[in-house]
Amino acid sequence: MNLRVALRGGAIVLILVVGFVAGLYVDQAYPEYVPYIGHRSTSRIDLTQVQEAARLIQADYVDSNVDPKKLSHGTVQGLVSSLGDPYTIYFDPEQYKRLQQSYQGKYTGIGIYLSFSTGYPAITGTVPGSPAALAGLKSGDQIVKVGDKDIKGVTADQATALIQGPEGTKVTLTILRGSETLTFTITRAQIQVPTVRSATVGNHVLYVRIYQFASNTSTEFSATLKNGLPGSTAMVLDLRGDPGGFISAADDVITQFVTSGETFETHGRGGVNRHQVGSQHGASTVPLVVLVDANSASAAEIVAGSLQVHQRAKLVGTTTFGKGSVQEDFVLSDGSDLHLTVERWFLPNGQTIDHKGLTPDMPVTLASPTDVYDVAQPSQGYAKDTQLNAALGLLQGG
Repeated sequence: MNLRVALRGGAIVLILVVGFVAGLYVDQAYPEYVPYIGHRSTSRIDLTQVQEAARLIQADYVDSNVDPKKLSHGTVQGLVSSLGDPYTIYFDPEQYKRLQQSYQGKYTGIGIYLSFSTGYPAITGTVPGSPAALAGLKSGDQIVKVGDKDIKGVTADQATALIQGPEGTKVTLTILRGSETLTFTITRAQIQVPTVRSATVGNHVLYVRIYQFASNTSTEFSATLKNGLPGSTAMVLDLRGDPGGFISAADDVITQFVTSGETFETHGRGGVNRHQVGSQHGASTVPLVVLVDANSASAAEIVAGSLQVHQRAKLVGTTTFGKGSVQEDFVLSDGSDLHLTVERWFLPNGQTIDHKGLTPDMPVTLASPTDVYDVAQPSQGYAKDTQLNAALGLLQGG
């Protein structure tokens, strides 16, 4: 399998799970084989020292029961680490199987949404009925440890690898809730949730949240528009906490709102690929505001930035994450995967948001991450969600 992805390592849906999880996908193609991973390079890598070191370890290391598979995986991991690219990642066979499930919106985990920073990951929500929800995890909880491992400053991908696991197995989380430290041991389960949820808010305003851009997002989003737009006066597209995903899904979402021109473009060794607006325009005239925050990344930034450049929507919230690269999956002979950065993407005006992020048209902060409107529990309302209320004010729908 050969998959392209634009996902960040800053926020992810650990439906554990990755979005969000959550930053990993892009234009996907499914060939019968995967080409040799060095196919783009004309130079030769000298692996003499690597081979010499492997032979010495096998022959002379104090313990004779060295696992050759671990040596092999460690060698690839060393090559990946030498690139200094946080988005190029090596997944062992089991990790890659779980990654493939996440691409399809299926996860084996506990059912939490996380946001990431230089500190500890914070839970921003739980999936209704999930193991995490049933165990009592709450929005605002910070995960200090997974098992015995302190996870301060980890990326979304690192957190996913630690928290995900086979169905029926247990994971122990150390949680900081205010000044109280709690321990939860939770059994992982198969979870499948929609990547798109919607509700009606304000004065007949269609609110649509995209949690991540997975393989089923385009279909779900199209159905949401078809069912929700009739009778709606305006629309809020919420991309807060969205770590990104398949750029093909980003293309499809932009196309619903924009009738012509370029959605975005990618630059790689093969040249420039200019993505053009498609044919399905289900919401080309509806007044639109897009919500973003520091955890909106990659494919989510493609959508928000393109709609802003096309002057199709105003952005409300805070500066976005700033991930302007695209990854592609190359499956190795043993079933492991090299998730390799292969392109950088640019907005239709030629600008990059890499390491900068998008600047909202209306900067608005939240007093607390837990103030975000939870569309999965609409009865709780959105009175504290200052960003959503600002968007409704722009639309005169509040």
